[in-house]
Amino acid sequence: MAERLELDRTLLKPGMRLAVGVSGGADSVALLRTLVEAAGEIGLVLQVAHMHHGIRGADADADAEFVAGLAAELGLTFHRRDVDAVKESRERRETLEEGARRLRYGWFRELLEAGVADAVATGHTLDDQAETVLHRLLRGAWTEGLSGIYPVLEERRGVIVRPFLGVRREEIEAWLSHTGHSWREDATNSDMSYTRNRLRHELLPALGTFNPQIRGQLANLATLARDEEAYWQRELTRILPQLLLPGRPVRGGGRAASTDPGEAVLSLEVERLPESAAVRRRILRAAAKELGISLNFEQTERLLAMCGPGGSRRQTLTATLRAERSTRELRLVKRNGSPCDLRE
Repeated sequence: MAERLELDRTLLKPGMRLAVGVSGGADSVALLRTLVEAAGEIGLVLQVAHMHHGIRGADADADAEFVAGLAAELGLTFHRRDVDAVKESRERRETLEEGARRLRYGWFRELLEAGVADAVATGHTLDDQAETVLHRLLRGAWTEGLSGIYPVLEERRGVIVRPFLGVRREEIEAWLSHTGHSWREDATNSDMSYTRNRLRHELLPALGTFNPQIRGQLANLATLARDEEAYWQRELTRILPQLLLPGRPVRGGGRAASTDPGEAVLSLEVERLPESAAVRRRILRAAAKELGISLNFEQTERLLAMCGPGGSRRQTLTATLRAERSTRELRLVKRNGSPCDLRE
């Protein structure tokens, strides 16, 4: 048994005012206690942040009391935010998991924006990473989705960091038990109506019979995908300005934006697109993203076919995006829509 759990110290800087998101569960409790042990050595100023999601009644109340008591025991400032995740999720037509996460991260960003903290730390583990990658894979993710949970999220003011992303959940629970530190068990973690729980308790153990290192392999895949994605984003930043054309061409030369205020148009000269299908896919998806639309595989392939000889002249890709092909150009025409963020 290791004397201490391994932190990714590259994410932590001397003098950093760090708010630790603590739910009361094993991962976040272990993260807080490990950070407390390392705070003097690194030079951290710690605080505790707990969100009461209004979901689990008396159990959630007990979680909040437990975390408040832990913060008091450690002599740390305690921040609490109460929300009604059920109501908020219903109003926005999200799953409860999505709504709770949106509210939680919204509050973390408020703490950063208000200057309460320079950074927020969450207790995501290697197991969380594996579950996220597998979940995204099953849903048909692209490389950015397979990037999984990012070690660092850069916010407008401050950062959100995951110092435990290389640590297994079983290591954490063993360490807490060995050191005599208690934590709270969330009964919903065994509720099989949640997809993540089915992945955790059913699918990953089954995959483990084929490869006992499956969690580590999925986490490695996330690292590879993040690095690939970072490379491609740099490349797209370099080449897209040379390829994207605003609006439509007009007789006599030049280009004109749409006269419809609810419509936006981007065009690409097909002859200038690289031959590689891999690069073309990236460019086409990035062009759609410029208009706030995230394309799936099937939609991207339809666009790719339009760039070749004999492709269709017009395609409706989504409720808000259509594509038009002229002799020289491929045009994307959008009405309304909003961008999405795949980062965890």
